[in-house]
Amino acid sequence: MFDSVDDVSRRLLQAGYVADSKIATSVYLAVRMEKPLLVEGPSGVGKTELAKCLAGVLGCEMVRLQCYEGLDESKALYEWEYSKQLLYTQILRDRLRDHLNQAPTLKEAVKLLTREDELFFSRDFLQPRPLLKAILSPKKTVLLIDEIDRAEAEFEAFLLEILSDMQVSLPEIGTVKAVHIPLVVLTNNRQRDLSDALRRRCLHLFIQYPEKERELNIVRTRVPELPDHLAGRLVETVQRIRRMDLKKMPGVSETLDWAKVFVLMSARDLEPAMVRDTLNVLLKYEQDIRKVHMRVEELLTETGPAAPAPGSQVGRTTLN
Repeated sequence: MFDSVDDVSRRLLQAGYVADSKIATSVYLAVRMEKPLLVEGPSGVGKTELAKCLAGVLGCEMVRLQCYEGLDESKALYEWEYSKQLLYTQILRDRLRDHLNQAPTLKEAVKLLTREDELFFSRDFLQPRPLLKAILSPKKTVLLIDEIDRAEAEFEAFLLEILSDMQVSLPEIGTVKAVHIPLVVLTNNRQRDLSDALRRRCLHLFIQYPEKERELNIVRTRVPELPDHLAGRLVETVQRIRRMDLKKMPGVSETLDWAKVFVLMSARDLEPAMVRDTLNVLLKYEQDIRKVHMRVEELLTETGPAAPAPGSQVGRTTLN
């Protein structure tokens, strides 16, 4: 549990997640109100990472349901182990026969058999999938329903009962309520529009590409080995690249990967040749790589001159 919005920011930062006030406030409200949090935004801005870090700081197990086309409730909720049920029936067949032989009439035999329903229709034959696992967990969990927009509208409708009442109806054993209400985080990359019914059941959070200062803080937090002056130039360059007409903008995850590349290569500055050779880490489409490749010198000139080497008598440049 979080004590305040500032407590959310502080604890997420300790886990390596730099949250602005909007993110921290949304998380605080979702936890205290026990409402699902629908996190939207372009890919690579930290939607899934937020759920992972929340599980860490709250000391909860994270249960992840990765959505995809064709996902249905049997794959997301549970599998009924018919073979195990049949095996139990065969093992107990003789015992059941002796038991039923004691019944004087067929009606009494049916009553005796009905009393044993719990033996053959019980949770022993349930193989929980992520949704049911989160509901049945003896401890509070963080349930991540990742990329909900990849699933069909029918599956989205199936989720409504779970998101509203934290319960689910199982044909074999009836309604199952959550032992502890999980913190539900849904992510949406906006591949398709989500229904109003789903949105009504959630708090909404949109995460955009971060501004320069926040992205710089993220790089410093996650890749502390990268020199400050190089981190500043790298983030400025990424910010300028995002202003170009690209098929896919680089996300924060790509910025972090790119920062790790320059650490691995012991770079002291963003040299044009090294930038060109590593654009495939930052950009995911060849047409985008070509566009940026042609403008590397221009982009690096715009980010300003290189900072002086460590030990130089010239004062260090202040990052705005």
